[in-house]
Amino acid sequence: MREPIATGAFGSVYGARRVPEGPAAKPPKATDRGLPKTADQELPKTAALKFLPTGTHTPRQLAHLRDLAERELELLSRLRTAPRLVRMYEALTVDDPGRPELDGATVLVLERAETSLTTLLAGNHRPKHGPVLLAQICEGLVQLHRAGWVHGDLKPANVLLMKDGSALLADFNMAAELEGTHAYTPAFSTPDYTPPELLWAEIGERGRQIRPSADVWAFGVLAHLVLTDQFPLPGGTPSARRDAAARYARGTEELRLSPELPDEWREIVRDCLARTHQERISGETLLRRVETVAGTARSPRLPRLFPLRRGRRTGVILSAAAATAATTALATLGYGMLADDGSDDGKNSGTAKVAPAAYGAAELRTDKGVPVAYRPLIVDSAHDCVQEEVTPSLIAAMLKVESDFDPDLSDPAMDEYGIARWTPRVLRWWMRSDGKPEKTIPQPPFSPSESIPAMSRYLCWIAPRLDSALGGDRRQVLIAAAYRTSYEKVNDAAGVPPKHRDYADRVAHYLKEYTPAGKK
Repeated sequence: MREPIATGAFGSVYGARRVPEGPAAKPPKATDRGLPKTADQELPKTAALKFLPTGTHTPRQLAHLRDLAERELELLSRLRTAPRLVRMYEALTVDDPGRPELDGATVLVLERAETSLTTLLAGNHRPKHGPVLLAQICEGLVQLHRAGWVHGDLKPANVLLMKDGSALLADFNMAAELEGTHAYTPAFSTPDYTPPELLWAEIGERGRQIRPSADVWAFGVLAHLVLTDQFPLPGGTPSARRDAAARYARGTEELRLSPELPDEWREIVRDCLARTHQERISGETLLRRVETVAGTARSPRLPRLFPLRRGRRTGVILSAAAATAATTALATLGYGMLADDGSDDGKNSGTAKVAPAAYGAAELRTDKGVPVAYRPLIVDSAHDCVQEEVTPSLIAAMLKVESDFDPDLSDPAMDEYGIARWTPRVLRWWMRSDGKPEKTIPQPPFSPSESIPAMSRYLCWIAPRLDSALGGDRRQVLIAAAYRTSYEKVNDAAGVPPKHRDYADRVAHYLKEYTPAGKK
């Protein structure tokens, strides 16, 4: 196991290289899950190890995390030969009772990618071979649909680019197997890629109903972004674009595609983004039209997106599962990590360096000390809340004041732990995304991937319960004060209770510091 690549709500990813078999080379014990192997599935020299916290002895005994891990394992096990899906070589279970934080965890051995679509778009904006890339993505979706699965979370972070430039779909935590016309998926979403009918869909005991048409909508958004470097719905933030999608679905706003969108793609994108799922184009028809427009319908081998490089290379190295990082929802966009010398040849033994992160820069300053490792969690957790006051800068400011971003904070006298200073008996109500309390009171330590999304959920619950007449420009500070005390006490005091004014002033200071210029 080599350098860390990414960590987040649904797992941690490390680079790895194969070592010779033998007693001297064996790492801590891991048992094979017994997946069938074929002659063409020999382990590669390098891979990505994705650790999923599913063991019965891990601190995070969360039902929804186990469900997400099982979804990904089931899909990758059954679709091992699909050429447009990231390849899983093995699935292991850690057997190490001496390390309860790892014992029982599932480990997926996956193909290692060269980069992700997120990184490509950030560096080059509109890729030169965008249409070819879109054809490959669409092919992956159709392979899933033909096999009876819905991806459920298509976005740039979940599109990986291999060394030869080919695109593969990855991160199947949200994937669901169809039962007739529907499947059931957890109530997580990335707003920019979620169709209007799912933004406020009813959540049943089995989760939210989803159709393949949800993937078609997401493809339409992604295609518009790849071809124009813009989202198809107006708005400067995901919340604003989500509201625009709702107005569009109600028929009170028209779809205004970018004039930069090539004519041959305009009707394709429009058909993907039809107001209702019944009106949307099917995946099969979409693939035929995309292949025709991209010029790949008769091409058995798609052109390279960038040439192969020889020798030592520098740049961002992402694993096949980097999209797993941060996000509860969910989502996280990928962020890369470099070995000390910039290479990935497996010879470096130093600590990995995090590449400078600009994730969420429009909503959270990148130059004010918010730790890179937590930016995706902070931004994506804020986006999961429908209350516009719950912003990345508010969450970051509160984490700064609560713990100075210390994930190992322990204050037994106050019974508060972790980066968000959770009291265990309170955290049990907010650690699960399905809105149900954990059956038993969780025990510290509490990881950032638990604490930060839970903070966002609690703030999202607090915001509408504050007296609407309170706050004005300081309403976000009142939400923070209610987190420290309660919304009832804030309402009763008609503002910040005297005991918590110093806390509120500190939050206000960092809220202003972390908020980009031009934002409220």
